[in-house]
Amino acid sequence: MSAITIKTVSYPNLGWQTAADLYLPAGFDEGKKYPAIVSTHPIGSCKEQTAGNVYAKGLAEQGFVVLVHDASFQGASGGEPRFIEDPSIRVSDIRFAVDYLQSLPYVDAGRIGAIGVCGGGAYTIHAGITDHRIQALVSITAVNYGRLIREGFAQFKPRELAANIAGMRTAQAQGAERDVANLLPDSVEAGKAAGITDIDVLEATEYYKTARGQQPNGATSQLMSFSGAAMGWDAFLNAEVLLTQPLMVVIGDKPGGFGAYRDGWEIYSRAASENKQIVVAEGWSHYDLYDKPEPVAIAMAQVVPFFKANL
Repeated sequence: MSAITIKTVSYPNLGWQTAADLYLPAGFDEGKKYPAIVSTHPIGSCKEQTAGNVYAKGLAEQGFVVLVHDASFQGASGGEPRFIEDPSIRVSDIRFAVDYLQSLPYVDAGRIGAIGVCGGGAYTIHAGITDHRIQALVSITAVNYGRLIREGFAQFKPRELAANIAGMRTAQAQGAERDVANLLPDSVEAGKAAGITDIDVLEATEYYKTARGQQPNGATSQLMSFSGAAMGWDAFLNAEVLLTQPLMVVIGDKPGGFGAYRDGWEIYSRAASENKQIVVAEGWSHYDLYDKPEPVAIAMAQVVPFFKANL
């Protein structure tokens, strides 16, 4: 059997171009109609990392057309200034990805699903709450970025962070240089030396700052002065009313500071979906589910039949 094909594509977004990779299944035939999936990368990540080289690749090998895009203002996608992480824009990116897939003659417009990893998993859920063109949803160790920035990023002092962001934005509007923050220490050793003990921060550093996961566009950087919109955002808002599509939530059982274990159980509880499942990879952590073969296999053993049954 021939290998999958990865095709580089771009398409219009909010006044700029979105860069994306289109993963096509083995034996792809443009004359056929395929179910398709949007795959969304984590915060500070890019399309070449876990959402692409692990989950998109695995799903394409199972017969799906999978689109993995770089977020607006990030990676190879357009938009200025760079490194903006705005939940409303990230969710809009997913909607534009659905638009693009529906324009392709070989995609069945009524059989489009979505998957996302980390922050991308929560953005995927939020997109599904209000965009019912998405027929089935999977979150892989999803993190509710609104809560993360109010709690972890703000060190549980959200009003102080909001005031700091306002101050940065005012200063930059008057000519001050924009400050792009590196979200992680330079190495695991540097993190430990700085007193960091949280499993998520240390394992994120090991993934993003070493050959294991490092990619040129996986910047792990953020323009904090443009993060104010995230302060009042909730990935799961109105899930009890509007999230009705089939839903699969995948988490590890080692909780960390980014909150995926808690967030996974919360959205599983809150979703109005009649068909909803939670998969707990026992003995594995948030970043294990990015690329380690055994936990990824646990996830994919459930994700693949879920999408095949619901798309």
